[in-house]
Amino acid sequence: MKSFFPVVAAAMLTLGACTWVKMEPDGARIRVLAADADTAGCVARGEIGVSVKDKVGLYRRNEIKVRDELETMARNEAVGLSANAIKPLDEPSFGEQRFSAYRCGNALPGTSAPRTTPPASQPLKLEEAETYPVREE
Repeated sequence: MKSFFPVVAAAMLTLGACTWVKMEPDGARIRVLAADADTAGCVARGEIGVSVKDKVGLYRRNEIKVRDELETMARNEAVGLSANAIKPLDEPSFGEQRFSAYRCGNALPGTSAPRTTPPASQPLKLEEAETYPVREE
């Protein structure tokens, strides 16, 4: 019986590291907005409720993996609502979470239209960096 416990423990740890939810190709196109994002320019398409296992037996799964899988499931479901963005309505709880789905115009909230002209030269801020190609001699 003593040799049985390490085998079961190893199996539980391996299962906890697995990702059980796969991103669908169309789901990859769905943008995830911040919970406080302004969706004034978007049309609400519906609500999505998703759930995954947050524990396997006595083993509690990694919270980040659970969040990631919930988000992936919501993105996959948003495709069926003709949405192109989702926004969490609440925090995950016991492996469940709700999202609202939106259809936004070409420029999603928090993005700007692509530039057609290069920006004017400006001094760099502390957070920015410039890179140059390496020239071999």
